[in-house]
Parts: sequence; C-alpha cells; structure tokens
Amino acid sequence: MQLHARRRHAVARCRALITAAAFALALAALLCFSLVPPGGMLAAPARALQLVPARRLHVRLGAVKGYTTTATATPDTGGRRATKAQPDAAVLLPDWEALVLLRADAADAAGNVTCRFRGGATSPARALGSLPAPGRSGRRAYACVVPEPARRHKTLPAPQLVIASSSTSKRTVGAARGGGRSTEMLRWSGRLVYESAVVDGGDVLVFAKGVNPRQGVNRPASDIQCVYYRAASGANGDHVVATLPAATSAQQVFRCPPPPMPVQQESLELRVTLAITGQEPLPSLAVYNPPRPGSSTASPEKKLICACTMVRDVAKFLPEWVVYHAAVGVDRFYLYDNGSEDDLADQVHHLNAAGHDVSTVAWPWTKAQEAGFSHGAAAHRHSCQWMAFVDVDEFIFSPHWNQSENNPDKSTMLRSVVSSVQPDIGQVSLGCADFGPSGRTSNPEEGVTQGYTCRRRTQERHKSLLRLDAVDGSLVNSIHHFALRPGFRGEWNKQVRVNHYKYQAWEEFKVKFRRRVSTYVADWTDPVNLKSKDRTPGLGFEAVEPVGWTHKFCEVNDTLLRDATRRWFGAGFRNGPAQAHHRGYTYVQN
Repeated sequence: MQLHARRRHAVARCRALITAAAFALALAALLCFSLVPPGGMLAAPARALQLVPARRLHVRLGAVKGYTTTATATPDTGGRRATKAQPDAAVLLPDWEALVLLRADAADAAGNVTCRFRGGATSPARALGSLPAPGRSGRRAYACVVPEPARRHKTLPAPQLVIASSSTSKRTVGAARGGGRSTEMLRWSGRLVYESAVVDGGDVLVFAKGVNPRQGVNRPASDIQCVYYRAASGANGDHVVATLPAATSAQQVFRCPPPPMPVQQESLELRVTLAITGQEPLPSLAVYNPPRPGSSTASPEKKLICACTMVRDVAKFLPEWVVYHAAVGVDRFYLYDNGSEDDLADQVHHLNAAGHDVSTVAWPWTKAQEAGFSHGAAAHRHSCQWMAFVDVDEFIFSPHWNQSENNPDKSTMLRSVVSSVQPDIGQVSLGCADFGPSGRTSNPEEGVTQGYTCRRRTQERHKSLLRLDAVDGSLVNSIHHFALRPGFRGEWNKQVRVNHYKYQAWEEFKVKFRRRVSTYVADWTDPVNLKSKDRTPGLGFEAVEPVGWTHKFCEVNDTLLRDATRRWFGAGFRNGPAQAHHRGYTYVQN
C-alpha cells in the first residue's frame, strides 16, 4: 500500500512540473510576440526599391502565357479554311463560364466566334470588348460556357476560339503551349491576380482576389511584394526582373511602384503579380501595360461631373437614365460592363449619336464591383472633377428642381451641389428613397420614373458624389462611399436625394437572384446574413414572388420626379431608337 501511495505521489509531482513548464513556455511566447512590431515578424522595415537579380521562378505564375501567335489553316465542312493561334490567357469563372483573352495584336476576331474544348466539344463565344488599357492596347475578352462533355476531364485546358468570318475562311484562335499541348485554365475560385492599371503618374494598381477575403480586414501592405516578370515559353519557369514593396493593400486593390525604367523600355511583354511574405507568388492574368512613347493617350477634356456605374443586361433602362442625368448636370458617363448579353452596344451607339458622352469599360470579373469602382475613381481622375457612383435604377433628384418649368437648369441642379461646397469637402452623400412596385405587374414602358410612384417612408442607404482628387490612395470603398485623403471630409446634402427604383415589377426584380456584383455581399440564394439590409424584407432564398408583391413598400405616394420629367421631356417617354426626338427618347402622349 505504501508503494502504491509513493507512486501516486510521484505521478502527481510529475504532472505538476509539466503544468508549470507549459505555463512558463506560454508566458514566454506571449512576451515574445508582444515585442513584435506592428508590421509582423516578417515585415520589411524599408520601403525602398528592392530589385532581385535576374532569375528563373520555377513556379509558373500564369496558366496561359502570351506566346507569339501562330496560324494553321484547316478546312471546315463548308470548304473554308481555319487558322489556329494561342490565346493570351484564360480563366474558369463561376457557373462553368470560360473567359478567354486575346492579345490586342492578335488576329482580328471579327465574325461568329465559337469555343472549342478538348475532345471537340464546342459552345458559342460572346465578345465582351477590350479590357481597360491605354489607347487600344487592351486584350480582347470572350466568354463561353464549358459544355458538359468537357467538364468530365480532370484538367480543363484553355479552349480554342474558332472564328468564322464573312469571307471564305474560318480561323481558329487558340492552340498549344510549346510542345503542342494546351495549358490548363486558371480558376477564379482561388487566389488570382486578374487586372492591372497604370495611374497617377506611373503607379500600378494590381487587382487580386483572395488576399483580403474579409470585408474590413486588410493584410498590411508591408506583407505584399509586387513581382514583375516575363512569361517563359520553355520549361524553366518565368523570368522575374523586379520585386518591389506594395504601397497600399485594401480589398482587392494593391498599389505598386512601377518597374525600373530600363525594364520598362524593353520590348518584351512584362507581367505583374503579387507575393505574400513567405508564400509563392499568386497566379496572374495581369499585364503591365503603360502608355507607350508617342502613343495617343491624352485624357479627354476634363468635365465637372461624371457618372460611373456597373451594368449587366440593363440596356433597356439606359436611355432614360442617361438623358435624365445629362439634363440635370452630368457631362460624361462610364459604364463598367459586367458581361452584358443584351443590346448595350447599340444603346450606347444611339446615345452617343444623339450627342451624349457615354463610354463602356469591359469588366468581366465576377463579384468585383468595389474593385471596378476603385478603377473608375483612379483611371478617370484626369477626365472628371466629380464622379457620381449611382446605379441605372437610381436617379439623383431634389424636390426643389420640380419648380423648374419647361427645361431643367443644370446650373441650379447638380452643378450647384458640387460648386457650393467648401474647399475641403471631398464627398457629398445623398440619401436614397426606395420605390416599390407601385401596383405594376410588368416593366412600365414609359420609364421607371413614370411608372413607379410609391415609396418607403424612411431612407436606409445613401450614394455619393465623389471629388476624385480627394480619394485616398488605397481607393477603399463600400460602393456607397470612398475613404478620403487626410485634409478632406465628407458632408450630407439634405436637399438632394436619390430616387432608387429598387423594388420593381417582379419579372424585373427577380433577375437580382442571379448573382450580386458586390464582393462582400452574399448572393440572395445563399442562406446567410439573413438580417442584412441588402436583403429584401420578406424575401426568401429562391426567386419566388411573395404574396402581395405588387403593393409592397408603398408608404408614400411620390410623383414629384414623374411630374418634373413630364414637363421637361413630354407627357411620358419610353426608351427609343436613334431617331427619337429628344436624345434617345420617344414621347408618349397619355
């Protein structure tokens, strides 16, 4: 018995010693980490230019590299001939959509285009326009759905683009990397550098997903390196020419210094990616594309007020929105096209032919609205003094403007809003009045400002007029407003609001179930964030019309904007063709 007691006593002492040692180790670790500087244990103390010797990076940075375009003629069943060449880059987007990019100097892809995948499966390709770049140097983007047979492969090589022109030839753009084998597409679902832009006298904005995945939680810029490299055509990896510390890190936008001048002056294409301290560089689609010496890249005449919005399949609403805002003081419009499949190009052509200034920017990236607006604020800084970030279903309006007879007076409307602020005001916020279906079961042909006239009483959201030279260098934004540089502040304007025709007839409204464009807003089909203000009250997770939808959100009968536009433009109006009487509108007499 005494032996067992001594053993129990020894075991208890051993356990006590182990517990004490563990506590001491934990305390030592806590003291150690408390002395680490804010940048982290691996933070680089210096922000100076850091160049690495020319070397080979054995981990490939991109999925489909930009090789010299080659052509191979092959006949099709109609006796025509085909040409084959390699696309510059390709990425698999959600819903099995493939995005294929062609170099600006690749063979012209005019005509009907088809994606051809491994095994011979095909699907139609849509032309999305040229990605933003100086002059006409942006790569051309095409989208196509991956057919079911092609999805069965373990790897998914980049598709070929088969181009059937009106001539007697048929060309195939897309071929193999060295050795005759197509490379695998990048995946949008992972970390990826997808775009870049040169702004502010040479700074390079690099757009990347997966580095800062949570809203409001940004990795320190000291943890990020900007890697400039040249894509290799062999098996030795990519050639890194410069590694520089990032200046800012916020959301999906990273500001980088430009590469050294000798590197810029070389004729070979230079690409850019990001590397997190201690990790491999991210896969990248981005090309460093600065203005070339002697190229015609002068900014257009600087306007007082511009408008920027992101669009997808809303072309039928565009004329009303553009004509109205041009009448109250907007001088220029930038449309970031998120993969529209409607007649957006035709509507833009008609509006420009009628005297408006409307530009489209291809922005095919999924759930990247904040990044698109960051691009808009930086890229158009020298073209606009103020930018209104409003959607196509949002109309800036003041009840005081309703007193204007016959024609709207721009000088007393939007222009007076920005011209009357103090010099340190960098942003003017406007409350949103949310309108409901107003008894409508279908889209009002005479226009949303005419057909939706009943709204909610309280204002929950806001939009902003932004002074572009006051934007913080990080370009961080919440879509509704931006962060400002030190020395600038924002203010509210209670005299002007945004009429938001948010809850439209169900056939139009249910389209929002497809996908939300904001990076940090859950899709409505995802059963999360049930109390978010972005979700519609009383709406479930499926596109099923709630009972009584046509009369929901109707607390105040508000016809002020309808009455004003009827005096300005006529008894009513609907979107019309180019020959419409008033810059894109055909009047409808009631």
